[in-house]
Amino acid sequence: MPIHDWTRVEAGDFHHFHQRWISAITDALNTNGLPPGYMAMAEQITGRPIPDIVALQTNGSHKGMPPSSPTGSVAVATAPPTARMVARFDRINYAKRADRVVIRHGRGKVVAIIELVSPGNKDSKNAVRSFTEKAADILNQGVHLLVVDLFPPTPRDPNGLNKAILDEFTDQAFELPPDKPLSVGAFCAGEDPTVYIEPVAVGDSLPSLPIFLTEDHYIPAPLEATYQQSWDVYPRLLKELLVPSGS
Repeated sequence: MPIHDWTRVEAGDFHHFHQRWISAITDALNTNGLPPGYMAMAEQITGRPIPDIVALQTNGSHKGMPPSSPTGSVAVATAPPTARMVARFDRINYAKRADRVVIRHGRGKVVAIIELVSPGNKDSKNAVRSFTEKAADILNQGVHLLVVDLFPPTPRDPNGLNKAILDEFTDQAFELPPDKPLSVGAFCAGEDPTVYIEPVAVGDSLPSLPIFLTEDHYIPAPLEATYQQSWDVYPRLLKELLVPSGS
């Protein structure tokens, strides 16, 4: 299913798709995507971060299983993730920025967050700043992050929000190709923090970048199939704004 040009519809119209996509991703992860001992939940409170979906490791998940080797996941050493851009970065000393109490979900530890970017995340300098600072906080807490940015860059994020997040940690150069102005970014928040950014464009399929469960193990993100499922039930009148008849 090719990525659509979501600038053709109003923010509220995308919000409807956004909500369906969150549900589809959560269902896919909980039915056959996550290893035993993990679960995905929509929009859980995790402190300051900005989750659409969180992956939780349940309190008893380590019994009889090494915590670094989730059954059914892919080992980074065996099959390293690939992307157009792979960069290392240093986490900030979070203790210097800890200005609030973070309450964790009682049934498990948050290991990963998936964020599907909305137009509101880019509509002002304040919104971009808030998004990137909160994303940095997620990573500084040791929580892995997957960001799907299907909206074009603005003067406030000239290379997209994934690069804007990376700019919180390093000044490493990276520019989105002119023909691929959108991006999907997978951030591993381990001892050796790494980001994998894949540029995409309207008309492309979504890449299966990693959702890291530990620094050494990940699962492929089920973005393409869940996008298709969400599109299948999207209102026909709105589909026609995105794919005009005869095109």
